[in-house]
Amino acid sequence: MTLTSRKIAFAATAALSLAATAAFAEDIPSWCGPDNATLALLDGSGGNSWRQITSASAREEAEKCSSITDFFYADGQGDTQKSISDIKSFAARGVDAMVVFGDAGPAVLPALTAAHRAGVTVVPYRQQVGGEEGVNYAKFVSASFVSDGVNFGNFIKREFPDGAKMLFLSGPAGNSVGLEMLEGLNSVLDERYEYLNPAPFHVTNWDPALTQQVLTAEIAKHPQIDVIISDYGASLIGGLPAFERNGRSIPAITTESVNLLGCFWHDKQANNPDFKLLTRGGGNENGRLAAQWAIALATGGTPPETSVYTSEIFEDSVTGEPSEVQCRRDLPGEIYLSAKLSPEKQLEAINQ
Repeated sequence: MTLTSRKIAFAATAALSLAATAAFAEDIPSWCGPDNATLALLDGSGGNSWRQITSASAREEAEKCSSITDFFYADGQGDTQKSISDIKSFAARGVDAMVVFGDAGPAVLPALTAAHRAGVTVVPYRQQVGGEEGVNYAKFVSASFVSDGVNFGNFIKREFPDGAKMLFLSGPAGNSVGLEMLEGLNSVLDERYEYLNPAPFHVTNWDPALTQQVLTAEIAKHPQIDVIISDYGASLIGGLPAFERNGRSIPAITTESVNLLGCFWHDKQANNPDFKLLTRGGGNENGRLAAQWAIALATGGTPPETSVYTSEIFEDSVTGEPSEVQCRRDLPGEIYLSAKLSPEKQLEAINQ
């Protein structure tokens, strides 16, 4: 994916798609209003496959609305100052609406507030940025990570009814994803379930290399790890073989789905009897919901009924419900089989 700001004009195939949509009024979504608008999607850190596929999903959603005349994208590259600069830049250019993944949290709030006061429809999503709707931005589109924690906790309680020793890995220190997931876990699990990690979770920055370092150190430190809880499944793969190198079974894992992990489970489960796997959907549709809200507010459409995205359980290796663990060996590991975006379009997104 190109890591610099780029304009994606709805021409060629995109224009054909929009024209076809406009030709059939019954196909126009209710959140697509009659007023023309431009839309920008701003990622705080867009370099991994999850972000690329989520951004492409939001773009595909925008293509359903002929009132969106231009689509822009910018990647903050994990740099807080660049993320702030991107927000200010698009506001100054007069974009009508922006969807923002504010990785830096409250640090980007002043820039979002300034854009909101300048008349831009600002919709931050997924990562908490602080502030209030109507004061600092138009709408915050959240994800129910608490419900993810509840689902993961129920699985752990089902498989380990007498308690368990758990390792919880999340992203940057203080990130709302990990904190909300922990809230859900703790609403289900009692004192028999022990966290081996420093409170509130092991910091990995969602980086595979750092995750591998953390897992290697924890495996050496703790002779018993019953469950690994993670909110980013793709980052786990590099560290899990350390269990086998130490003569131990890979333990149970609760995380988000990704093709790489599903195929890894199929390769390893026969020789790792403790390797039970529960995944939730990858959450890529959170970007679609945020785009719907921004477009509705900017074009005079009808907003969606909810502003909270909830991931459903996707795979359960024990019960096979709602699905057994999936693996598509004909596709790259970075593909999310739970996503609505077709595998072909996902490939395009991660190869840009």
